[in-house]
Amino acid sequence: MSSGELVFVRTIELPDMIAYAGATWDWHRLHYDSSYLASRGLDRPVVDGQVFGAYLAIALREWFGAGAVIESLSFRFKNLVFAGETIRCVGAVSSASSDSEIEVDLRVEVVGDGRTAVAPASATLTLP
Repeated sequence: MSSGELVFVRTIELPDMIAYAGATWDWHRLHYDSSYLASRGLDRPVVDGQVFGAYLAIALREWFGAGAVIESLSFRFKNLVFAGETIRCVGAVSSASSDSEIEVDLRVEVVGDGRTAVAPASATLTLP
């Protein structure tokens, strides 16, 4: 980890995926149905891509505090992530202004194999 780099690590288990699906009403079979997955050559459920926005928001709040306001969050998917895999959200402040606004460069990596799940990604926050 380089100086100034922020890191948030989380393992995404099937119960987490089901809870997210329930909260967002996204019940696509790709995220839970083993027969459907097998018919497509996949051995594990695929994590819903939108969950990475939630994890990046959680990471930003952990890094900058509950009083930080996320003004914008942008990200692009690169690779599939599967149930049971551990992700690492990585961030670095790329700019800061005198009025408490900061820009953060972000990415999400899969721990263990170096796959990039999400990149590029960025956020703008206003700090308290």
